[in-house]
Amino acid sequence: MVEGPIDEAVMAVLVAAAGGVLTEIYKKNGKPAVRKGIRGYDQAARTTGTPWVVLLDLDRDADCAVPFCRELLCDPAPTLCLRVAVRAVEAWLLADAERLAGWFRVSPGRIPPDPEALPDPKRAFVDLCRRSRSSRIKAAMVPRPGSGRAVGAGYTNEVIDFVTDPQDGWRPGVAAGRADSLRRAFGCIGRLVHNP
Repeated sequence: MVEGPIDEAVMAVLVAAAGGVLTEIYKKNGKPAVRKGIRGYDQAARTTGTPWVVLLDLDRDADCAVPFCRELLCDPAPTLCLRVAVRAVEAWLLADAERLAGWFRVSPGRIPPDPEALPDPKRAFVDLCRRSRSSRIKAAMVPRPGSGRAVGAGYTNEVIDFVTDPQDGWRPGVAAGRADSLRRAFGCIGRLVHNP
């Protein structure tokens, strides 16, 4: 269960990297829809024993992920992996600095060294792309002046292409070394895959 299309791509790559196979991804329209249904997913995991993974962005909902998770579910089912990206899944992508720099044609030295410490990783991602050497990347990722949008019109597709490209795209195993919430998600999914 994920918030949207970028999270869906991240989840598919994460599960595959952990050695698992996704049977189905429920993509919702944002965090409120996931939060609304989370007790139902927990109940489904509890009654069927089927592994479930729920991925949410922390955003600014809490100072850290632990109280946020407790607020959502006090005692999740053993087969439910509730994971929270600190502050947003874009921090996990920024954590693979080498590949991200190559894909988005930006200087590796400009990529923040601690992406989970950023107050708004999505904004940092877009700001980084403002300095891209590629006009195509800038046009896709950066919003037009006066558009009122936080991201460019091609943002979602470009980020999904980066996440899912097996040759030059995102490497969750590498990124987990610089993003603790990703490392924890990787571990939780791995436990479900190998000890369902």
